[in-house]
Amino acid sequence: MSWGTELWDQFDNLEKHTQWGIDILEKYIKFVKERTEIELSYAKQLRNLSKKYQPKKNSKEEEEYKYTACKAFLSTLNEMNDYAGQHEVISENMTSQITVDLMRYVQELKQERKSNFHDGRKAQQHIETCWKQLESSKRRFERDCKEADRAQQYFEKMDADINVTKADVEKARQQAQLRHQMAEDSKADYSSILQRFNQEQWEYYHTHIPNIFQKIQEMEERRIVRIGESMKTYAEVDRQVIPIIGKCLDGIVKAAESIDQKNDSQLVVEAYKSGFEPPGDIEFEDYTQPMKRTVSENSLSSSKEGKAELKFGGKSRGKLWPFIKKNKPPPPPPASASPSAVPNGPQSPKQQKEPLSHRFNEFMTSKPKIHCFRSLKRGLSLKLGATPEDFSNLPPEQRRKKLQQKVDDLNKEIQKEMDQRDAITKMKDVYLKNPQMGDPASLDHKLAEATQNIEKLRLETHKFEAWLAEVEGRLPARSEQARRQSGMYDGQTHQTVTNCAQDRESPDGSYTEEQSQESELKVLAADFDDEFDDEEPLPAIGTCKALYTFEGQNEGTISVVEGEMLSVIEEDKGDGWTRIRRSEDEEGYVPTSYVEVYLDKNAKGAKTYI
Repeated sequence: MSWGTELWDQFDNLEKHTQWGIDILEKYIKFVKERTEIELSYAKQLRNLSKKYQPKKNSKEEEEYKYTACKAFLSTLNEMNDYAGQHEVISENMTSQITVDLMRYVQELKQERKSNFHDGRKAQQHIETCWKQLESSKRRFERDCKEADRAQQYFEKMDADINVTKADVEKARQQAQLRHQMAEDSKADYSSILQRFNQEQWEYYHTHIPNIFQKIQEMEERRIVRIGESMKTYAEVDRQVIPIIGKCLDGIVKAAESIDQKNDSQLVVEAYKSGFEPPGDIEFEDYTQPMKRTVSENSLSSSKEGKAELKFGGKSRGKLWPFIKKNKPPPPPPASASPSAVPNGPQSPKQQKEPLSHRFNEFMTSKPKIHCFRSLKRGLSLKLGATPEDFSNLPPEQRRKKLQQKVDDLNKEIQKEMDQRDAITKMKDVYLKNPQMGDPASLDHKLAEATQNIEKLRLETHKFEAWLAEVEGRLPARSEQARRQSGMYDGQTHQTVTNCAQDRESPDGSYTEEQSQESELKVLAADFDDEFDDEEPLPAIGTCKALYTFEGQNEGTISVVEGEMLSVIEEDKGDGWTRIRRSEDEEGYVPTSYVEVYLDKNAKGAKTYI
């Protein structure tokens, strides 16, 4: 099957068909272009979507991604980012392997088609010219034959006429012979042109046109093959990224399978564990019979000892529930707390306590109290933006983590400064060996500065390590200490003592570390909600030496100078503060880690803090 033999007379239709084929190819190129634009737009939208849900740096969201579910979601976002990259690869490959290639091929195809049809038109023009020559020679031959025939008839007429002279007859004869010769020449010329035209026409229809149409056919078939190959490439480009897209999807599945609900639950415990002990049982108070409130002579032998125990009970009072956020200021202190104010007989009706259920309801519906002025003072300082350096506003477990993190950060800074100091030292040695490279003395200032920074960081690290050791040393013994303090009054007053696992109180009053109990001493006429006593000051229970200088800028604190000796009137109850006295009228709180405490050997549970 050949267009040259089958379609020898369809030149114009072939020209239209080949132009249609080029239009189809350009339409396919346009389709691929739009597909690449869609892939790029889709990839861009996927990347924007992934970026939109990425956690912001240095934000609370970034801390949430420690949970396995959040990590899996982050892995999904990363895989979607890679997934978007594969769509970009599809767009790039389609552009380079299909669009650019086909556009170049279309230009070549148009040039080839133009050349082939130009040759066809040239052959057509040549055969038309030959045809015109043939027609011209034919008409000339016809004309010469007619004129020769007329000249012959005229000669014969003249020759038959007796009235015509012999000269006229001879002239007519010569004219007839001339016309006859011209006719013969025209005949020969016509025959020659006709033979040549037939040869040209045979070559045109059997050689030139078939060859040209064969080239056009091959060109068209190559176009068809090329568009088929492009469609295969179109599919292969998609197929090449399928394994990688599959890996992205496998990564999402793997991330989903890595979610561990138990691990996330443990992380919640680590993040929010306060280290508090749950509150103890509330003992039953029987109001069905009048209760006699007697006080042991040993426990209240003197007014001074009575006041000391009263103040200790007041200081030890704390919240029954660690999760209650804020305390309210304490009520005014009683007019007198001396033993003489304690009646030996039953309490009067005015002093009769409310039933336990009423007191419990009142407790749950009202804000808890701040049980010491120090807690109120530190709560106000936190509201004013003063965060304690030792993280004493946090629960024990969270405080330990913060201190450990701070120690690790300081150690990293120390290592960095040491590396910098070593580098400066090596550079100085190089300058000493090769003075032309630089002045060694110019590095002394930097070396001294690095050494000074290291010393400062070490002192800072030592301070935080002391706090960390204090917290870590206290946490395991917390429950035992609570048991000791909760039973302090059991042998002396023979009444109900309510244990609360109460830890240190934070500056905003949301947490406490002080081990205390809700003691309901039936020997007193009123509750021991009072935290302050305007009577004589507490006795000294030991001495202390200031290890560091402390500027007591907040209310209730006292400034000390390194090496100063002072009196201790109240030891650290777990909140990181020790109450000291410089003189009879000057006393306050200092951080326990800033002083070295020497308790009186006669004091109960005397020990040394460093």
